[in-house]
Amino acid sequence: MKLTVTQENLAKSLAIISRVASSRNELAILNNILLRTDGGRLLIAATNLEIASTQYIGAKVEQPGSITVPARLVSEFVSSLPSGTVELEVKNDHLHITAGKFSSVINGVVADEFPELPTVNEADSVKVTVPIDAFKKAVSQVLIAASNDLTRAVLTGVYWHTYEGVLYLAATDGYRLAEKRCHTIDQDIAAVIPASTLQEVMRSLQDVSEDMTIFFDETQVCFWTADMEIISRLIDGKFPDYRQLIPAKSETTITVKKADFARITKVASLFARESGGGITLLASHEDSLLSIHSIASELGENTSEASAQVTHDGQITLNSRYLIEALNVIDGDEVTFAFSGKLSPCIIRQDAKQTDYTHIIMPLKS
Repeated sequence: MKLTVTQENLAKSLAIISRVASSRNELAILNNILLRTDGGRLLIAATNLEIASTQYIGAKVEQPGSITVPARLVSEFVSSLPSGTVELEVKNDHLHITAGKFSSVINGVVADEFPELPTVNEADSVKVTVPIDAFKKAVSQVLIAASNDLTRAVLTGVYWHTYEGVLYLAATDGYRLAEKRCHTIDQDIAAVIPASTLQEVMRSLQDVSEDMTIFFDETQVCFWTADMEIISRLIDGKFPDYRQLIPAKSETTITVKKADFARITKVASLFARESGGGITLLASHEDSLLSIHSIASELGENTSEASAQVTHDGQITLNSRYLIEALNVIDGDEVTFAFSGKLSPCIIRQDAKQTDYTHIIMPLKS
């Protein structure tokens, strides 16, 4: 193999791909990345047997071929090179990298030793095409609610499913729930994609502007654009019927400027660290006021206020971190949240009429 690529493209792709290859893998070959010519492009791939990530970059190919090399070493070396062209050449299972006055020889392993990259049969798959910006927005809004508890594996993913002809994304860790209503779709989908896979896809899309195509089969999902492909296993198991958690109506509804709400929540959270992040929200209809109270037994206490539209007096205690994370992903200048007493779920939306994104936080006992 002998080819020339730009340092910028190679470094960027290696940084993305090398995250999938882990030095903690029991199989040594999984610590390597695969380099292989693909027509007039260079294929760069890694897998941990749960997810396979592939990037394609333009290359001037003089001689086709392939090799696998240690992911961390080659990524860090290439990122340290000056901008310009980089020449890659394979000689006797060694990768020679040359860029200006820099050169190195990295011991490689023949590509035949590398696991075969998974494929998805497009003919037998459900195909969904989404604009990149819409994908990024939807995924970022639901990922925050996915669980880290591996004992409940199905909750460590995001549930992609159709409901009444519309594609929805949903995630919950048992303490909060996020649901994003996407677009109408004429095919049925019910798949739980690992949150770690979606995080990897998001990182790989930094400079991508075209539409993304997603293929679902019985056990795998494939995310595809012209310059990248990520294939991952789906999570087995039935996602809980979360819709029963969404209150149909609420006694207290509060509309407040998002910037004001975020500010007083962050201030209150500073005094809530001892109490597991718990802050108490009090809404006054008569005063058109939202106040947040928090106490730190050794440090003091805090009360912060913001003007708000309040339909009915109410009080609820919530986890401040959950609330801040929800506010960070909600669009618009205002936010509406509603609840029915101290022990009811708190539902948060951009406004009462905007139901494309719903975020629910379970209350803490006050």
